[in-house]
Amino acid sequence: MMLREWAVGVLCLLLPLCACKRPVPGPGSQKTATGLLGYTIQAGAFARVENAARLADRLKAEGLEATYFAADDGLYKVRFGDFSQRESAQKRADALKARGIIEAYLLVAPETQAAARRRTTGDKALREELVRTAENYLGIPYLWGGSSAGTGFDCSGLTMSVYRLNGLKLPRSSRDQFQEGSPVARRELQKGDLLFFATGGSGRVNHVGLYLGDGKFIHAPRSGQAIRRDSLDNPVLSKQYLGARSYL
Repeated sequence: MMLREWAVGVLCLLLPLCACKRPVPGPGSQKTATGLLGYTIQAGAFARVENAARLADRLKAEGLEATYFAADDGLYKVRFGDFSQRESAQKRADALKARGIIEAYLLVAPETQAAARRRTTGDKALREELVRTAENYLGIPYLWGGSSAGTGFDCSGLTMSVYRLNGLKLPRSSRDQFQEGSPVARRELQKGDLLFFATGGSGRVNHVGLYLGDGKFIHAPRSGQAIRRDSLDNPVLSKQYLGARSYL
């Protein structure tokens, strides 16, 4: 009896220690959502993408996460910031306008973003928006560390920008992105999931792309090459593939 009581006591002591080491969720685990962006600011209306890129870079120098996008009217615009309150977003926008950094601007409410609309439209519509946004960047040149059209996009800068433009927060680096979300088996991939690779024989995550469906994905391959579509059936890429994550 004493031995049994001792064993139970040891088990009770060990359980809290074991609980600190959280198991890695499997492909069937519940999906983890990324955080939703708050109010963002939209500015600029440029015919040339380079001008939108310069504005995005200027805003980044102000400590604001910014990215350009091609609007439906054919002009390039810039969206930036993440504010919990409309008043704080407007105050920052007015300050930037007073300094001549931006001119006219629009406050984008969180509820108008694709991520918020999925409550009524569903995950499928949001995934289609992620794909559509990513494909707008086809042909933009790659440059390591870049995350604007002026300097090009690195792989994780591309995926982060695509998610932000749809109202979702995503970490900046591919390794941090790999740590978020939930694992997805290759046979269960859906549009908008992120695919992770270990290139150059590193054995560690150092590259990411966005899944388009039908075995295809979009990514910024490497310096000197433009953002493009590729296939998971590519023998080299298939060998480098480490897994996928879903954030929805």
